[in-house]
Amino acid sequence: MNFFKRAWLNVWAKKGRSVLLILVSSAILMFVLAGLLIRSAAVKATDQAKADVGATVTLSANRQAAFKKMQSSSSSTSKSSRPKMTLTPVKLSDATKISQLSNVKSTNVTSSTTVNAKSYDVVSTSTGMGSSNGGGPGGMKSSASTGDTQIDGVTATSLTTAFSNSQSKITKGRGITAADKNTHNVVIEKDLASQNDLTVGDTITVKETAGDKAKVKLKIVGIYKASSTSTSTSPMSADPANTMYTSYTMANTFKGSKYANTADSVTFNVSNPAKVSSVKQAGRQLINTSKYALSTDDASYQTVKASMANVKSFANKIVWLVAIAGTIILALIVILMIRERRFEIGVLLSLGEARWKIMAQFFTEMLMVIVVAVAIAGAGGKFVGDQLGSQLVSQSTTTQITATSSTGQPGGSGMHGGTGGPGSTGTTTSAKAVDTNLDISVSAVDLAELGGFGLAITFLSIMIASGGILRLEPKKVLIS
Repeated sequence: MNFFKRAWLNVWAKKGRSVLLILVSSAILMFVLAGLLIRSAAVKATDQAKADVGATVTLSANRQAAFKKMQSSSSSTSKSSRPKMTLTPVKLSDATKISQLSNVKSTNVTSSTTVNAKSYDVVSTSTGMGSSNGGGPGGMKSSASTGDTQIDGVTATSLTTAFSNSQSKITKGRGITAADKNTHNVVIEKDLASQNDLTVGDTITVKETAGDKAKVKLKIVGIYKASSTSTSTSPMSADPANTMYTSYTMANTFKGSKYANTADSVTFNVSNPAKVSSVKQAGRQLINTSKYALSTDDASYQTVKASMANVKSFANKIVWLVAIAGTIILALIVILMIRERRFEIGVLLSLGEARWKIMAQFFTEMLMVIVVAVAIAGAGGKFVGDQLGSQLVSQSTTTQITATSSTGQPGGSGMHGGTGGPGSTGTTTSAKAVDTNLDISVSAVDLAELGGFGLAITFLSIMIASGGILRLEPKKVLIS
């Protein structure tokens, strides 16, 4: 009788013991599979983050260099004629060079200014200091240099921080696109539209605050809803409803002819966040660093990457701890099982059966158990993995966001999609909220890897349990 047949007969005859071994093995392998699934899902989530959360490199005026230049000039002049810090607008020709670098997916040109309302009323905001009313009909007149309506000129609203992070959303019509270049199209806020009974297709009139202060008609192509936490970069337009989006060419027209083909800042969206540093380094070679500065913002990607690294590390610990503990538990069970079969071992040895065949019989018996256990673990491992994974991601992401908030976000594109630069107060928004879900699914590769762990645990258990008994002589085994 070969050892395969003996193994089958033994497993079938000892149904109670076999069921116990299946349950224990299933529990061990279920947690091993959960660890493998979480580790695999964490790797996928990190890779997916490269495409989802993205990263940016922003080209803007070098404020630090401009400040040093102002300090050096002020030391040689009187206090009454102290010079002001002058920031150099970004030339679009320089930005074009960077946009042609590899890994640069898209480019958003931003240019901000203010205008005065002419054919509509701006939204007034009441504060503890009284009411802040804008200019225009029924409103308080603004200063000559600062308007009551914020104009954020962009290449496309979809590329701005506010819209890409869903802080602002288009409710009617459409947003600004690259096709709006050199047009008078505008997107206004929902509250401003409601207050003035404006809708898509209507025309509004604004008055320039610079140059000849001409009146300009703008056509409404879209209406958006601003985040309740948004704030305008214009001190005269404290309510976010007084912010409009146009093409950057329209914003430059309001600012004056000398701003043609320039921008306050240019944001480059990097296709692979892991390459953001190389894009920045290559970009610095193409610009005058005494005038311009390149800043990076990959906070969302780094947050996801760090949280997933923690999850992956914990998953690896689960796999190894459960594997080691499972080996010890199964070894103890097999030791007890083999000790009960000392007489059977003695008879087989006395009949001339090779020792390796006896060990192979034990291994075959456990192999039958492991096959059933892998099937059970495959069915229950996903549930366990989902529960552990969601808890781990929640804790890890919360920790990362808290740490990031306490240290501050790196310089990004600023309010409303990066309007930092000349005429901007440098107001910034929070980084993109990280919403990471582990896609935990059982694949054939996962089951094959689980089966490998099961075989390894079984083999070690059999070796540990069989070593002491199989060294005995048949006569001594039968006598004892």
